[in-house]
Amino acid sequence: MTTIDRNVDVSTILDAVADIAPALRENGRQAERERRVPTESIALLEKAGVFRLTTPRRFGGLEAPLADQAAVYEAIAKADSATGWAAMILQSSAWIYTTYSDQAQEEIFAKPDVRASTGFSPTGTVEPAEGGWVVNGTWKWLSGINHADWVTLAALHMTPEGPMPYAAVVRASELTVLDDWDTSAAEGTGSASARADGVFVPAHRVLFLIDMLGAGAPDRANSGATGSNYAFLPLVMIGAAASYIGIAKGAYETLLERLPGRPITYTSWTEQGQSPVTQIQVATAENRIAAAEALAAAVVAVLQGHADAGTYPEMEERARLRGRVAMVVELAKEAVEVLHTAAGASAIARDVPFQRFHRDMLGLANHALFLFNTNMEVHGRVLLGISPDTPFL
Repeated sequence: MTTIDRNVDVSTILDAVADIAPALRENGRQAERERRVPTESIALLEKAGVFRLTTPRRFGGLEAPLADQAAVYEAIAKADSATGWAAMILQSSAWIYTTYSDQAQEEIFAKPDVRASTGFSPTGTVEPAEGGWVVNGTWKWLSGINHADWVTLAALHMTPEGPMPYAAVVRASELTVLDDWDTSAAEGTGSASARADGVFVPAHRVLFLIDMLGAGAPDRANSGATGSNYAFLPLVMIGAAASYIGIAKGAYETLLERLPGRPITYTSWTEQGQSPVTQIQVATAENRIAAAEALAAAVVAVLQGHADAGTYPEMEERARLRGRVAMVVELAKEAVEVLHTAAGASAIARDVPFQRFHRDMLGLANHALFLFNTNMEVHGRVLLGISPDTPFL
């Protein structure tokens, strides 16, 4: 397997991921049994350099452009859907720390291979304490939590004027991970809950949530036109979009691997690939994947353009980007659904990788942030000159 040093470009990481892809796919069954990505797969990804994709260069990372990040997330998800999703979360969440103060960055990026998870919903509280804050609460859906070094937790500070949202960065070792992830899809992502019981977080690792969603901490050196300061929510969404595309490509690849020599039961077709129906299904899926790729590339270009210029998209543009990403997800999901109609009943066997791509796609497409109708409503509102009616932009 290819091993990289800290200064290589992303093509070397992609080569390394291609090398380990068979092992990641083979480990997919184990991931479902263990309800988390296997430690072996995490070690392979780290050796490939995946967990330094978003680490700033000054800390020994790659600080990769958004298109390169997306290419890696897609390649991993193509190998195994759950592993790809978890790896994307572990790196997209690590990027968040580049928006924190220099002091926080120096602590968090003390090692360049950083893995992080994030609880976006403010289901906990923060209270001021000498030198920082005390965090309490429980957060759900923390993908990759069992392999995270750090966890970002959205929490509310209750004031006389009302609740104020903050984002606290907590060492994963200070949390209690709950054994509550037992699902019919995306089981291998290990998206368990975690609880904080009076965890002290120093002030430099707590950021007002609105600042995190905006331009980041005011006391950081890496602000401005660095090429790496993306709008927070669009960055997270396009990283996920790359994973959805990778899942669709994995489903397409594993479906095609099954076709040679396979008949269509109860018909005269002794070779499924010779059937016009199968040909139409495969072509339809491939075109939907290609359309999703083109739309995702357009979103990446917009976000990278802003990062290179040191600007951030305005509210209306962010709403449009949410709509674009939701369409990417919908196209990828539709591609997998078409392929499923061609897969046959034998594809539901646990030892057939296709069924994992299918189940994980359907499950992950129901993620609240990527729901098609919700995002089309947000997009449609701004197209009609109406407020998007959501702060999550």
